[in-house]
Amino acid sequence: MFSHPVRIYWEDTDAGGVVYHARYLAFLERARSEWMRAQGYGQELLRREHDLVFAVRAMQLDFLKPARLDDALEVDAALRECRRASLVFAQRIRRGDELLLTASVRIAALDAAGFRPRGMPAALQARLKALETPEAAPDRLPPTD
Repeated sequence: MFSHPVRIYWEDTDAGGVVYHARYLAFLERARSEWMRAQGYGQELLRREHDLVFAVRAMQLDFLKPARLDDALEVDAALRECRRASLVFAQRIRRGDELLLTASVRIAALDAAGFRPRGMPAALQARLKALETPEAAPDRLPPTD
């Protein structure tokens, strides 16, 4: 299980100090990007060396509880499925033991030059396929240490 810390700042909130719903998308994106970097595949390296970028194709979000100004959150990511030209991540955002948001995110592999769908290089797909956790559902991700 991969977890990325996020602190809530004033810029993330509305006038009432509650996190604006669109900001959660940025938090989820950061966690997926850091997950890829932790696997040795930073996004700039993929673009430069493999002419490959990843883009969100679809998302399903369930907002359970609000985050607020100054909260320390953990944004979790687990690779649920790896296909030749797409990935599906199970993600969640937690404040301590409180579950605030769950998400299922489908990512498309695209050629960097034309943004057309394409398969991943075989070595990358094999490495990611080995990291799959097919049983991971966003609300049932295992606890982190």
